Amino acid sequence: MERAAQSADGGGGGGSNSSSRSSSRATSAGSSPSCSLAGRGVASRSGAAGLGGGGSRSSPGSVAASPSGGGGRRREPALEGVLSKYTNLLQGWQNRYFVLDFEAGLLQYFVNEQSKHQKPRGVLSLSGAIVSLSDEAPHMLVVYSANGEMYKLRAADSKEKQLWVTQLRACAKYHMETSSKMMNQVEGQQKNLVHAIESLPGSGPLTALDQDLLLLKATSAATLSCLGECLTLLQQSVRQVGPPSHKPGASETILGWHGPTSHSTDQLKNGTLGSLPSASANITWAILPNSAEEEHSSQPEPEPDSGPELVLSEEEQSDNEDKGETEPGAVEDQRSVILHLISQLKLGMDLTKVVLPTFILEKRSLLEMYADFMAHPDLLLAITAGATPEERVISFVEYYLTAFHEGRKGTLAKKPYNPIIGETFHCSWEVPKDRVKSKWTSPHPPISVHEHPMADDPSKSYKLRFVAEQVSHHPPISCFYCECREKRLCVNTHVWTKSKFMGMSVGVSMIGEGVLRLLDHGEEYVFTLPSAYARSILTVPWVELGGKVSISCAKTGYSATVTFHTKPFYGGKVHRVTAEVKHNPTNTIVCKAHGEWNGTLEFTYSNGETKVIDTTTLPVYPKRLRPLDKQGPMESRNLWQEVTHYLRLGDIDAATEQKRRLEERQRVEERKRESLRTPWRPKYFIPEGDGWVYFNPLWKTH
Repeated sequence: MERAAQSADGGGGGGSNSSSRSSSRATSAGSSPSCSLAGRGVASRSGAAGLGGGGSRSSPGSVAASPSGGGGRRREPALEGVLSKYTNLLQGWQNRYFVLDFEAGLLQYFVNEQSKHQKPRGVLSLSGAIVSLSDEAPHMLVVYSANGEMYKLRAADSKEKQLWVTQLRACAKYHMETSSKMMNQVEGQQKNLVHAIESLPGSGPLTALDQDLLLLKATSAATLSCLGECLTLLQQSVRQVGPPSHKPGASETILGWHGPTSHSTDQLKNGTLGSLPSASANITWAILPNSAEEEHSSQPEPEPDSGPELVLSEEEQSDNEDKGETEPGAVEDQRSVILHLISQLKLGMDLTKVVLPTFILEKRSLLEMYADFMAHPDLLLAITAGATPEERVISFVEYYLTAFHEGRKGTLAKKPYNPIIGETFHCSWEVPKDRVKSKWTSPHPPISVHEHPMADDPSKSYKLRFVAEQVSHHPPISCFYCECREKRLCVNTHVWTKSKFMGMSVGVSMIGEGVLRLLDHGEEYVFTLPSAYARSILTVPWVELGGKVSISCAKTGYSATVTFHTKPFYGGKVHRVTAEVKHNPTNTIVCKAHGEWNGTLEFTYSNGETKVIDTTTLPVYPKRLRPLDKQGPMESRNLWQEVTHYLRLGDIDAATEQKRRLEERQRVEERKRESLRTPWRPKYFIPEGDGWVYFNPLWKTH
């Protein structure tokens, strides 16, 4: 290969200032990626001078010797030389020394050739990358990495540009093809593993239900699914990362992996789980709300006298029911059931088609869980006491951030009952009037978290009423409405829960929105809800919230952005949340908050003041409910009372039987309604636009 001269040109300290010698480093090609490279004819050296006096040299056989083989020879690059790299508007183009490591699939750059044995200034992964030409500048090429990073480069002339383009594309294609082939090989090995496990006898010293083998089966399936999802995302990003006008050419064709094909997945549909062993002991492992079961694929008959009216609050009593859940400890007793279930799930699978074992259920309905988010009604009612729009929006953000701790009942992952269509839940709270004050006034005396704040005289308290209803099954939509007539405040919310299996966790998206109305001020605050995740579902599952939610008031121009941060893979804190309240017309930030949604929150206001709220010490106002004998047949606690009773006793078989009877009764009513062609009509909520609203809301009656 001929020698290429490389003259000196500083280029802001970035150009190579040495003469670069080009020599053919002949090495054994072996079975390294360099064989593929040499076969493509990329073996010549560019004789052109670089922009800074540098040229590029190619050594097609040099990558053959790996770091661990070939007698300890150091791996050499496939192509290296000076290119001009666009940095930014201030620094513009700068000469940098680039090294293409074909075997590793990396494009690295250094300040100059002398520093190439030091840590590179930048590294770009080429697996799935797009390399395209650009007429933005002479002899320019652009490398779009699959992770979204981009390098704008210029060569000395068209010949050198083509050399780099050819080798970069070859490297990108090789590593994408290799990833796809490896995934197909891994899929085949995983199938063989599953077949070997399922072929074991049903009895004896080693069976197909051996817990260690089920763990191996489950984790191998989840790992394969996660790797496949990563490869799919990588391939999708490759198609999207290039410029709009760019379409991959023949040399950029990506071989896709079509994902694992699991015949056992079909067993999960329509309630068939195969050879699941019988559950005989309690366990607290659970998935999050509405990783929905087939149990509610049917619709119940409306209540006999289902007139749309609020229940009589005079019959309500303070709720002293112990809703505590057993702590983890019996997980091993049901581990084989869990592993068998997980081993049949596919990444991204919609869990509405999956029947979940009874022993993972929390002893409350999802509708009641929404009511538990209202456990600090004094903070909600205090919003109306704000003297200015700024005070009111900040008060709402404070209430919003403190609501999730009590609603989740801790961080251990639980799964409430999926509400049946037509199911309702009613309750109320009595809030002493002296406890409802603006945050800008003198704080009221502290109260113990274990003390229930109640007024001796009902006339000295505000009443907050709550009603929730499951209005749809496909998709599963829950609605709830609460109001305080004395404070002329109400909240109307509809939520569509969508669950998905994510390997070793389950994600639940809360789609929909709520609206807080302050009638005395003519303000409406529209808010959304975060997603929730059950992590570590094979060990001790725990819940975290994630995603960005918004709160906005069109009338006042105030808005808030609340971000629930999920824990990073390495390090980092759990349950972090940050918030920012802004006055949009003036683009002024009036409040910032940070902390943990189930711990301590710190608020900083525009006047420099700060405030700390510990969610674990906030007083909890007990719900007021009617006794079971006063509740209608479709009210949550009455509807699920037998299942709850046997779950408390730890009799999982009896609880399962009660749930089965409930499901069958609903199927009968569903078939009857279908035969009569009678559509389902919710009792308390009516569709309006893209959402649902309470039939007799406060803003229409006052």
